[in-house]
Amino acid sequence: MQHKLEQLIQAHHIILFDAQCVLCSAWANFMIKNDHHLQFRLASVQSSLGQQLLKEYQLPTDHFETMVLLEKGQLYTESTAFLRIIQRLDNPYALLRYAGVIPKAIRDFAYRRIALNRYGLFGKTDHCYMVTPEVQQHFLLDDVLQ
Repeated sequence: MQHKLEQLIQAHHIILFDAQCVLCSAWANFMIKNDHHLQFRLASVQSSLGQQLLKEYQLPTDHFETMVLLEKGQLYTESTAFLRIIQRLDNPYALLRYAGVIPKAIRDFAYRRIALNRYGLFGKTDHCYMVTPEVQQHFLLDDVLQ
């Protein structure tokens, strides 16, 4: 199974997101709507696959403070993950890549303020994001390793 996980990591650009977070689920919906070329695959951190990926990169598996981007095995978090994702989308969103001129410390500070307060600001659901057949191609589901 480890070999399959490594193949999966190398084959895809993977976005791990908190599927119980209203803001994070809205981000997943944004990606589904705007990733016209299917460049990214989404996986929830609560899923078995998400948990395995977090363990693989020695990230916490019980509290989630950042979106994670795995780009062909390279790990990106916080504002850098956001910018790397957004720059691959079509305009006008790709224009946000210019936010990269803002020093990383400032970008990450702002990212952390939102991330650490996201449940209070946007809410939390009791259930995870529901993957429907219409959006399934955007996701990596647990059965992908079987």
